Amino acid sequence: MDFSTREWWGLIHGMGFGALFLLAFGGGLAGLYSLRPGLLTAEGVAERMKRLKIGVVAMAAAAWGTVLTGTWIVYPWYREDIPTSARSTLLSNPATADWHAFGMEWKEHIAWMSPILATVVAFIVVYYGPTLIRHERVRKTAITLFVLSFGMAAVAGALGAFITKVAPVK
Repeated sequence: MDFSTREWWGLIHGMGFGALFLLAFGGGLAGLYSLRPGLLTAEGVAERMKRLKIGVVAMAAAAWGTVLTGTWIVYPWYREDIPTSARSTLLSNPATADWHAFGMEWKEHIAWMSPILATVVAFIVVYYGPTLIRHERVRKTAITLFVLSFGMAAVAGALGAFITKVAPVK
């Protein structure tokens, strides 16, 4: 099986950075949720904070990697002004034109929110560190932003997968 350069970049964008993002989200969410008084010993807090910091920073980096490779590498191929481009393929068929009009246009904007929110969460975790246990409101805010970041990425990823299924970048 051979992959073209565009297919490799699609894999790096979606399956590489995207998979890392999903893994980091699961670990980060569990780590943030479990930072509650009474559940952890001093040794447990130190060990858990190291993992949590690595996880949320990795999630933010993966989110930025996904958005930057999508915006600057994969997306220009989608938008090429040639009859065989994915965009032209979608727009040429009235049944799939909405995938571009709604799906791609919305995806372009929603996707950028994910790394911004993930970076905010990474900052909160690194800045507050173990004191997140005492600052319940800040911890709950970080969890909310973390879930929103994941939700935005899930919407953008799903739209990207559906659009790629209908009109792959060639």
